[in-house]
Amino acid sequence: MRIQFAEEKQSVTNLPQTKLEEFEDVKEEAVMTTLRSALDFYSTIQADDGHWPGDYGGPMFLLPGLKTVLSKEHQYKICRYLYNHQASNNKDGGWGLHIEGPSTMFGTVLNYVSLRLIGEGAEGGEGAIEKAREWILEHGRIWCHCRMVHLPMSFLYGKKFVGPITPTILS
Repeated sequence: MRIQFAEEKQSVTNLPQTKLEEFEDVKEEAVMTTLRSALDFYSTIQADDGHWPGDYGGPMFLLPGLKTVLSKEHQYKICRYLYNHQASNNKDGGWGLHIEGPSTMFGTVLNYVSLRLIGEGAEGGEGAIEKAREWILEHGRIWCHCRMVHLPMSFLYGKKFVGPITPTILS
């Protein structure tokens, strides 16, 4: 999308790229040229309504929270996406924080639990769920990602929310 916008809105100015040597003093002219160049670039890829379109693909911790409000077709595609990234980038059975990252406890637990909660069985994904569970048990470390957890959990606590106890939750 950014390339399309840049082609539609040709750059107004063509400022030279400013490069400094390792210990060279930064002069006001270099700063101003760099700022003008940045503003010029971002103005060419800005949409008419003011936003900057672009893909935010990659982070593996955003998708799991959406699963319960999506259709079965969307859930199927999300499962396929998660399984593909588990298999292609993390042969050890886990998931990272993003699609190219190494397996982490946070990424693996979040995606494992999400898959289970939308109905994937304990042996689902042609063994992928079992591999993820093994990764979690082998690594045993816990990483508290407070920023991602505190706000929604505080809201749910304040509302005294209790979810349904299903056979999957009990298992």
